Amino acid sequence: MGGLEAALAATGERVDAALKANAAVTRELKKAKAGAGRGQLRDLRRALSAATTLAGDAARAASDAGGSFGFDEQEHLESGSYAQELLDTATAQDVAMFEADERLLCYPSLIKVLPGEAAVEIDRRRERRLRPSVLVGLLASSQAKPPRFRPKPFLESLESGYDLVRSQGRQRDAAVVRLVDVWGVLTLLPGQQRDYTRAEFARDLYLLDSSGVATAKSGRVLRWHASSGTRGSGTLATVAQTGQHQLYWGISFTERS
Repeated sequence: MGGLEAALAATGERVDAALKANAAVTRELKKAKAGAGRGQLRDLRRALSAATTLAGDAARAASDAGGSFGFDEQEHLESGSYAQELLDTATAQDVAMFEADERLLCYPSLIKVLPGEAAVEIDRRRERRLRPSVLVGLLASSQAKPPRFRPKPFLESLESGYDLVRSQGRQRDAAVVRLVDVWGVLTLLPGQQRDYTRAEFARDLYLLDSSGVATAKSGRVLRWHASSGTRGSGTLATVAQTGQHQLYWGISFTERS
C-alpha cells in the first residue's frame, strides 16, 4: 500500500529501531551505574565501553528515523490523493464510504479534508489523527453509536422550508416539491450553503426518515416522493446505515387522514 499509510508505517519502523537502540544504551548505562555503586571495576569498564559503542548505533538510528518522513502531506491532502486513500482503506476494511459534494460520507459522519490545517473535519469537529487505517477505524467505531440527531426540530424546519417553496410557486396544499428547492430556501443567507451542504442535508433527511418521526406540530404528515428526478440533478444522495446508497427527491406535507 502506498501513500500516507505506507510512509507512516516506514517511519514507524525506523522510530521503533531507534527506540530499541536507545534501550540498549540505557541497559548498559544501568549496568555501569551498578558497577560504579558496587565497585565492580571490570563490569563498570565493560558496560561503559558497550554503552559508548551502542550510543553511536543509537545516534545513527535516531538520525535515520529523523530523516525518514519526507512525505509531502500538503500535496497529498490538496490533490485529492488522501481522500482516495481513505476510500480505498475503507473498502479494504469493509466500511461503506463515498464522495459527496467535496466531502466523504461514512454513515452517519461527513468528512472534509482540511489541507491547510493538516487535519480533517468530522461533523464540524477537527481531527488530526490522519493515518488512514486509524481514521477509518474511528469512523467505523462511531457507526456503532446512535447519531446525535434531533428529528423533531429538523422536521419543523423541513415543514417551514416546504411551505415557503410551495408559496413561492403558488402551489396547492399538499403539492410535491423538490427537496433541493427546500434546501435552497433553508440556506438563503450568504454562506449558508457552504456551512450546510447538500450532502449534510441529505444525511439529515436519511436520519429523519429512519427515525420514523413524520408528524409535525401542525398535525400534517411528511410523505416522501420519488420520481424520474431521482436520476437527474435534483437527486440528493446519501449512504444508509447498511452501506447502501439512499436517494431523496421530493416531499409533501398532508393532513392526517
